[in-house]
Parts: sequence; C-alpha cells; structure tokens
Amino acid sequence: MSQGARGSGSLLLLLAGLLWALGPSPTSSIHVYTQREVHGTVGSHVTLSCSFWSSEWISEDISITWHFQAEGSRDSISIFHYAKGQPYIDDVGSFKERMEWVGNPHRKDGSIVIHNLDYTDNGTFTCDVKNPPDIVGKSSQVTLYVFEKVPTRYGIVLGSIIGGALLLVVVVVALVYLIRYCWLRRQAALQRRLSAMEKGKLQRSAKDASKRSRQAPVLYAMLDHSRSTKAVSEKKAKGAPGDSRKDKK
Repeated sequence: MSQGARGSGSLLLLLAGLLWALGPSPTSSIHVYTQREVHGTVGSHVTLSCSFWSSEWISEDISITWHFQAEGSRDSISIFHYAKGQPYIDDVGSFKERMEWVGNPHRKDGSIVIHNLDYTDNGTFTCDVKNPPDIVGKSSQVTLYVFEKVPTRYGIVLGSIIGGALLLVVVVVALVYLIRYCWLRRQAALQRRLSAMEKGKLQRSAKDASKRSRQAPVLYAMLDHSRSTKAVSEKKAKGAPGDSRKDKK
C-alpha cells in the first residue's frame, strides 16, 4: 500500500472518530426556565411562566409537570400535569378551581395561571419538562409572594433615588452654566457701554481741540489789532503837546 493511500485512510478514520464524538447522544439534556420570583395581591391572578429548550423535535410524549411546596412546608405536591396532548389539574390542594393552562408545548411554553390568589398560595412552584429522548435536565423553580398590596421593589426604589440625584445634579449644573452665561453676557454689554462712552469722550475732546485750534488765530489777530491800536493812540498822545506849542508861536 502506498503512503498516499495510508494517509487517506488515516484521515478518514480521524474524521469518522470526530463525527462519532460530535454526534447526538442517546439521551440529551433539556433546559427549563422560569422567573426567580413573582409578586401578587390577594384576590388577583398571576402567570407562572415556564419555557424550555430541547434539541429534539417536540414529541407526542412530551410531559410538563408543576409541583407546589407551601411556605414553611417540607412536602411538595403535584398540582398540574400535561401529557398526551391533554392538561390535567390534580385534585390535591386548593388550586383545582383556580388554575388555568395557558401554555403551548409546540412553542416550548408550559405556563399556567393561578386565579383568586390567597395568602396560602405563598410558596415555591417547580416546573419540570420531559421531551423524549430529552429526559435528562434540571427543573426550574419560581417563588410566589402574595401581599395585601404589592410592595415596591428595592431595585425600583434605588433606581428612583439614583435617577432623582442625577436629575438634581443636571439641574444644578444647568443653573450654574445659565448664571455664568448671563453674567458673561452682562459683562460684555457693560464693556461695550464703557467702550462706547470712552469713544464718545474721545470724539468730544477731538471736536473741542479742533474748535480751539480754529479759534486761536482769531484771538491772536484780535490781540495784535488791539496792540496796534493802543500803540497808535499812545503815539498820538505823545505828539499832542508839540503841536500845541507850534500853534502858540
């Protein structure tokens, strides 16, 4: 046998081993999901949701079972069973007249509704699903709390407090920016007024200077004229006595 043939045979054996290892096992695991807890009030109704995931097609032999363990009790009783396409409500317990089947196995839903809640309904409900050959899996539990009035959850209260604090911070920051903006705007307006006033003063002083510069030659001319007039009058005054002596001769 050639080395190429031997290599091809080894590769085929390896691929066959991988396919066998990755192939479906005789019994697969089924996964069931419920809420962690549900709150309800006396006289109202609640839906106990139950969904599941199965790697197999939904078979006719699928079964869904709900069990109930009352608060403070160690015993668990069966309250609902679905098999052969039919829902059955067990006669044991106080849920017979108050339970409603709302699930659909073909949609992977095994939910039930409990009407007219009472304080005795407080406890743990367990949903278990079997879909042959998926029969290996862990059931899921949901705890029901029945109150006179549904209390506000701690997370909602904490979220409201945090949201209010953040809103207050946003409002304070917005007010600070608004005050700063108004102050800067007022300062800018005041600066513009001061600049306009300084500009007006400069213009007025320039006008006064130009007026004074125009008036100065006139004043000088007037002073020269008055000086010359005074000098002429003084000369006349000095020459007057001589003229009088001549007249006497």
